[in-house]
Amino acid sequence: MHTHSLKQLSAMLQSKQISATELATHYLNRIEASNLNAFMHVDRSLTLAQANAADQALAAGDATALTGIPIAHKDIFVTRDWRSTAGSRMLENYVSPFDATVVTLFKQAGMVTLGKLNCDEFAMGSGNENSYFGAVKNPWDTSAVPGGSSGGSAAAIAARLTPAATGTDTGGSIRQPAAFCGVTGIKPTYGSVSRYGMIAFASSLDQGGPMAQTAEDCSWLLNAMTGFDEKDSTSVQRDKEDFSRQLNQDIKGLRIGVPREFFGTGLASDVEQAVRTALAEYEKLGATLVDISLPKTELSIPVYYIIAPAEASSNLSRFDGVRYGHRAADYKDLNDMYRKTRTEGFGDEVKRRILTGAYVLSHGYYDAYYLQAQKIRRLIAQDFQAAFAQCDVIMGPVAPTVAWDLGDKSDDPVANYLADIFTLSTSLAGLPGMSIPCGFGQGEKNSNRPVGLQIIGNYFSEAKLLNVAHQYQQATNWHTKSPE
Repeated sequence: MHTHSLKQLSAMLQSKQISATELATHYLNRIEASNLNAFMHVDRSLTLAQANAADQALAAGDATALTGIPIAHKDIFVTRDWRSTAGSRMLENYVSPFDATVVTLFKQAGMVTLGKLNCDEFAMGSGNENSYFGAVKNPWDTSAVPGGSSGGSAAAIAARLTPAATGTDTGGSIRQPAAFCGVTGIKPTYGSVSRYGMIAFASSLDQGGPMAQTAEDCSWLLNAMTGFDEKDSTSVQRDKEDFSRQLNQDIKGLRIGVPREFFGTGLASDVEQAVRTALAEYEKLGATLVDISLPKTELSIPVYYIIAPAEASSNLSRFDGVRYGHRAADYKDLNDMYRKTRTEGFGDEVKRRILTGAYVLSHGYYDAYYLQAQKIRRLIAQDFQAAFAQCDVIMGPVAPTVAWDLGDKSDDPVANYLADIFTLSTSLAGLPGMSIPCGFGQGEKNSNRPVGLQIIGNYFSEAKLLNVAHQYQQATNWHTKSPE
């Protein structure tokens, strides 16, 4: 059962070949037997109660296409029944009094929650090694990172511990772990998915999205999780759309922009070969490759690592030990409590970004750093619009290398930051982007570590992106491969 797509599982549930309770139990047993540290909190009784409700809806004929299908949520989305920790000691035992809008929408669709997934602390990281609760292991090679910050989500999909998962993408945190674990993930246009109940990192960048085995699966999940939310001031008011409507459309004549900046120094040869082979497959399907330039790609790293920490320093100021979360046990006065609580509650990477953010927002540096970064951010967005005048979609690698070994970059934060070079600009521009599996690395060490192909579209072109990805997955079988 765990090898089936959402479409197949839906058909089995609707035809009564299997019950939601049986399906949930199957996945719960797989989770219990796994050793990847992908899940943070699993509660069998809560899950089976939801599965029972789904079975009743199916029996009554009051079901959606997703009713009874299991899903797991990145532990950045707050949940009323499961703990919501954001991978941090600061929220180690926190249980939210409400569900995030995304969680509510999937509940309304009848999906069954399997539990909460491990992630980098407050979604800050590229390898899922920054979680207070320990690193997640890549199921393809347990000595490798799964990517971050949605590493738990990607690892769980790859290991077939869940058929669907939510993730969040601030600078590549859906696309990069999807690439490292050989699964499909999409970051929709900024504002498409409600951020209400998503524990904030960088508010102008954070965006939720789905992860699954296939592009078709992701289209089903996007149908459920997108839409205007009056509780989120950054939510875009648009008519509801069917993201699967363009699936199976011919892509002959599709113009694929290939940025020369994505294929320069620093790109590993095995990653380049896998990506270029994928591009050649698209040419066989009738697409045309167009040489384009995104000249400010290199600037996306300093711009992102000014803007994101600045917003994080503001967002994380709420964790002070007064209202909720961790509080130091021993302190002399209020200021001492603040200091000790935040020292104990936050990990090194979170502290590093808070300090950076506070610095660039401080008097005398705001204009020199933060304001300048915002200006360049606008120029990066303009580069994309110039590119889309020449092409329909943009393709390239997701990351410069395959997944690295656990611990390899834990003492070098800059090396972690550089790994995001191909994903940051898309996030800064607020564009939709996705990753699909397109091969594996080479050599004795990397031959079992997946490579992802990144597909970037213009604003609100998710349906087109998903079809472009779907056509590739109809012609290849990389998405069907699993560590088993």
